[in-house]
Amino acid sequence: MENSHSIPIKGVLNKLSIRDLGIRGKKVFVRVDFNVPLDENHNITDDRRIRSALPTINYAIDEGAKIIIASHLGRPKGKVDKRYGLSSVSRRLQRLIKKEVKFLPDCIGPDTEAAVANMSDGDIILLENLRFHPEEEKNDEEFSRKLSKLADYYVNDAFGAAHRSHASITGITKFLPAAAGFLLQKEIEYLQGVTTHPVRPFVAILGGAKVSGKIDVIKNLEKKVDKVIVGGGMAFTFLKAMGYNVGDSLVENDMLNLANEIIKSVTSKGIKFYLPVDCVIAQSIEPGAETKLVTAQEIPNGWKAVDIGPASVKLFSEALESAKTILWNGPMGVFEVDAFSRGTFAIAHAVADAYALTIVGGGDTDLAVSRAGVAESISFISTGGGAALELLEGKELPGLMALTDK
Repeated sequence: MENSHSIPIKGVLNKLSIRDLGIRGKKVFVRVDFNVPLDENHNITDDRRIRSALPTINYAIDEGAKIIIASHLGRPKGKVDKRYGLSSVSRRLQRLIKKEVKFLPDCIGPDTEAAVANMSDGDIILLENLRFHPEEEKNDEEFSRKLSKLADYYVNDAFGAAHRSHASITGITKFLPAAAGFLLQKEIEYLQGVTTHPVRPFVAILGGAKVSGKIDVIKNLEKKVDKVIVGGGMAFTFLKAMGYNVGDSLVENDMLNLANEIIKSVTSKGIKFYLPVDCVIAQSIEPGAETKLVTAQEIPNGWKAVDIGPASVKLFSEALESAKTILWNGPMGVFEVDAFSRGTFAIAHAVADAYALTIVGGGDTDLAVSRAGVAESISFISTGGGAALELLEGKELPGLMALTDK
């Protein structure tokens, strides 16, 4: 989803890009994030992360490089675990690039080195899951060196793992010239751009279960946004802090004082702060559970809020109408259950219809916009949950910092 309103940002420009490397005929180690969701039969249910890395891979093919692709998948805890093997990823990648991908059963060792030595220009190898070795997550120097021996250059295109100090993210950069791939660059441009130089009015929509996970994002954004819309489970901690009875809705009781402080702090800066005014409630989150629609002030005991109601959708949608920049992180309710998905999907449509730069990231929000059928209308959908949050909190990402300066 290329958009003309990409923002030139200082964030990544002081680091080498893959374009700065002379990769023709050279071996390039490309770290990607192919940590894709799989069903019980090991079929890929969403290949967006693979597709997001294609511009970098295709560029390397066109330049005549020898391409060694590496990724993790799941949390195999440093042991070989068939459930997290990358063979199905290899097949999907091959289908997407319409070119043979040779899959190797390990990411290091003499057999791997021999296969790499026999590569021709434009060949592609995919290594088995990096996390089958405990040294990957420990950022072990010797393991990093073994990975680096496979290549002449290192390219990081794994934004979703850029907040980790792992061997294939930061360790390997000690041994090879290290550059950013196109996806990593684009992620940094959009997410840093929106937090440093947003086009106003700038509206942040925050959802998901917990306030605690978003505190630092709110604190960082409150210096920059014009409006904050809060939905999802985290809204009920704020509503309870304001003295409303929220029934059995999700609440972080240890966050109530902080929630009040946030409201005071945000509103004292002249920022508009929106909370749900009505909600869909149920006694359980089972599909088929009985639901009722109530105002946010009248949730009875024994009932929990599972989605925002139509009045909240209208309020939030109107708040978005004048926006020039919208950042959305976290759904409005338990959208995985059809009966509780209406609020999240309605907000997805409101965001997609806004005449604004729209950025969606993390916390299942990407899944929500694709289920709502509006993914094509969003300016930019981030591929990284934790990494996106850390950038929005104003933190430096180890994977970006480790790249070679221009």
